[in-house]
Amino acid sequence: MFRFIVKKAAFWLSKSQIKDNKKEKDQNELQRKLSKNLKDNIAAIKTIMGGSSDVVVREFCFGPNQCISAALIFIDGLSDTKIINESIIEPLMYKSVLVDEQYDFKDDSIKHIETAMLSVSEVERADDLNDAIDGFLYGDVLLMIDGANRGLIINCKGWDKRNIGEPSGETVVRGPRESFTENLRTSTSLLRRKIKNPSLMMESMKLGKKTGTDVCIVYIKGLANPELIQEVKERLAAINIDSILESGYIEQYIEDSPSSIFATIGNTEKPDVVAAKILEGRVAIIVDGTPFVLTAPYLFIEGFQTAEDYYFRPYYMSLLRITRYIAYAITVMAPAIYVAVTTFHRELIPTDLLYTMAKAREGIPFSAFAESVIMLLTFEILREAGIRLPRPVGQALSIVGALVIGQAAVSAGLIGTPMVIVISITAVSVFVIPSQADSAAILRLILLVLAATLGGFGITIGLLGTLVHLASLESFGVPYLSPLVPFESADLKDTLIRAPLWLMTGRPKGMSRNDKKRREYLVPPAGNSHGGDK
Repeated sequence: MFRFIVKKAAFWLSKSQIKDNKKEKDQNELQRKLSKNLKDNIAAIKTIMGGSSDVVVREFCFGPNQCISAALIFIDGLSDTKIINESIIEPLMYKSVLVDEQYDFKDDSIKHIETAMLSVSEVERADDLNDAIDGFLYGDVLLMIDGANRGLIINCKGWDKRNIGEPSGETVVRGPRESFTENLRTSTSLLRRKIKNPSLMMESMKLGKKTGTDVCIVYIKGLANPELIQEVKERLAAINIDSILESGYIEQYIEDSPSSIFATIGNTEKPDVVAAKILEGRVAIIVDGTPFVLTAPYLFIEGFQTAEDYYFRPYYMSLLRITRYIAYAITVMAPAIYVAVTTFHRELIPTDLLYTMAKAREGIPFSAFAESVIMLLTFEILREAGIRLPRPVGQALSIVGALVIGQAAVSAGLIGTPMVIVISITAVSVFVIPSQADSAAILRLILLVLAATLGGFGITIGLLGTLVHLASLESFGVPYLSPLVPFESADLKDTLIRAPLWLMTGRPKGMSRNDKKRREYLVPPAGNSHGGDK
């Protein structure tokens, strides 16, 4: 009985609360509408902004005999004052005097100002306080006129921004040396310069209830899969969070397998890389405030590809790509194999080498597993310190620190020389594939623990489990191990090796459904003695 009464009370309370919320919402809607009284609008905006010192309200009069009162509202530091003075205030205060006094300026002032008096490129109308405040919070200027129940949002953005420079995390020997910046429109313009096609679509949306971060979805209409585009939009629209400060926020909210150690969404600073992926049928996500652009779908093999692979001739680049796969295998398995062999499978080591290793380990107080953990932890500390410190100091610390600590540990008899060599090779190998560094570090530790407990059998179990996990992953409906799983022979020209560009006539399967061909015929370059074949 008591439970029934509690439920009934809760029901009526919730119903009453819903009615109150509805009334409050309706009242707020009425309050959000702009008034015809200029003073009321200014007071409402000042109340909402809480008297912030960077909100500038410039009141003035214009028109024949200065008959119309108006106000400009903008954020100091976000808007260009030169544009405000020369393209808004000057035409309104001085040129409006020339209007015929018999013209009823007040009745149609907004339309006349918008079409005939402002020398700016972009003007929009604002009918309520939300639109008006959003306008000047994004760097534009809000113009309100006494007697008009709407305002004008005038494009006057003028905040300081970083110049286009070289990407800090993706250095190149050959190719473009420009990178995206934190400014959204600068980043989209860099893509427009790469892809001069009217089918390049850019759709904008805002994410973050408090930050209102601008996000732009970029794709080529007719090339990208419509289902992929719709899926990206739905996942972005489903993000319900107060703040979006970097593209990493979005990546973690829309990825297919958040619990996996492998990334299923790509990120890069380079416009040429994003342009190449868009031309394959992928979708890019640009976030205002960060130079890192997201791309989807993202495949495992993309972590071993670089932009330079397609700028140099194919034979040497194929060799380098194979080297990257080998480096990944070394950085993931080298410590685990060393621990497994020295602990469980000494019979696999040649006798002379075994005597040398035993002599080097003589007097070492720790097991091979403990040695590995200590050295890997030391390496991670040095690497993190080198990244966080200023660049000149960080480079010196990472190099000198590794040499000094390694030599001191060997001299003190705490670490064996073979272990220092193994960890050094492991540490250097991870720099060959920086995009896979995070997954390699975790996978390395998992295999190391399995090797210390089960030996080679444990490494085999770990690798098989990793393979099964990779085969189960998808990125926006595309298998993560594609084109290997499922096997697609046509796409193998750009996996382990990089075939000549003239051999790669089609786009990767699953990326584009409508336009699968890069070129119609398989034609070798001019001068080839075999001629062109279909």
